[in-house]
Amino acid sequence: MDLKETLTELIKPTMVSGSELENNNYIKEAFLNYCDSVKCDKLGNIIGLKKGQSSECKIMLAAHMDEIGLMVKHIDDKGFIQFTPIGGVDQRILPAQEVVIHGSKKVYGIIGNKPPHIQGQKERNKVIKVDDMFIDTGYSAEEIKNYVSIGDFITFKRKPVELLNGRFSSNALDDRAGIAVILSTLNYLTKIHHDIDVYAVATVQEEVGLRGAIVSTYGISPDIGIAIDVCHGETPSVPAYETQKLGSGPVISLGPNIHPKLYEKLKQIAEEYKIPYQLNPEPASTGTDAWAMQITKQGVPTAVISIPLRYMHTTVETLSLDDVKMASRLIALFIASIGKDFVEGLTCF
Repeated sequence: MDLKETLTELIKPTMVSGSELENNNYIKEAFLNYCDSVKCDKLGNIIGLKKGQSSECKIMLAAHMDEIGLMVKHIDDKGFIQFTPIGGVDQRILPAQEVVIHGSKKVYGIIGNKPPHIQGQKERNKVIKVDDMFIDTGYSAEEIKNYVSIGDFITFKRKPVELLNGRFSSNALDDRAGIAVILSTLNYLTKIHHDIDVYAVATVQEEVGLRGAIVSTYGISPDIGIAIDVCHGETPSVPAYETQKLGSGPVISLGPNIHPKLYEKLKQIAEEYKIPYQLNPEPASTGTDAWAMQITKQGVPTAVISIPLRYMHTTVETLSLDDVKMASRLIALFIASIGKDFVEGLTCF
């Protein structure tokens, strides 16, 4: 499969947390290419099942399809729109952004605020608050209310950019990149033997509380769970110990959210097949779907595989396509290497 093409298609649908059900058809169809069955649960999670040879055990791969965005809060008497963030939007990136309001029809606008020329000295030295910004569509108040209502979702207008050395930049790579890893993993698994059943899950509402992972893990009740997400990529002025290098392989987390035997097995597979990898110590919650998966029902042994990503939660998130390829190969080979005996060995006696 062409990863660049897959990522480009995955990014096209707009799926702000809470609106995933409206635009998830591409993911459903992509899962159908590799899975024996695909369903959508009541919350909107897409769950694909690729059966193993023995079907005695289950592994769940989870990556969230939702993205951060905005929501219409108020329309003033001149047609300007006030908005509120959904998820961890960095308000510093908002001024001058082009946006799309998903009302009864798509309405295009820009985010404006008071120019620096007419700001007071104190205002110039402060980050502009969301409440002091507005969306200008050009419509009058009477016109805009024909198309836009309170509660409509708003996304950023953005096209992917291919940079040099296999770098790829866009919005929503957190975490459509994880879904690309799952699709590539499923593609690998069509060519190699695996005993255990694989549940591929595109989860909803991760950005507002891991909600999709909570209910989908409960429904599947897997023996093993792996969350595929993004972590902070190396960036100028950020300490190296807080980031991971782009193009140097997938990142394997370790810490309380990670089962130690899964961590050791993933490292072993990476070294055996000469797949470059990086380590990320996580002293508490990983902030990923693995946090919800781990404590579902009687508990699920979990692991986290991450793709280094620069400029997270902006419209120019940037990754290396090589990391996506290596992550999917690592996960596929891990799945092919385990069976009932390994799963039973994860339980403390």
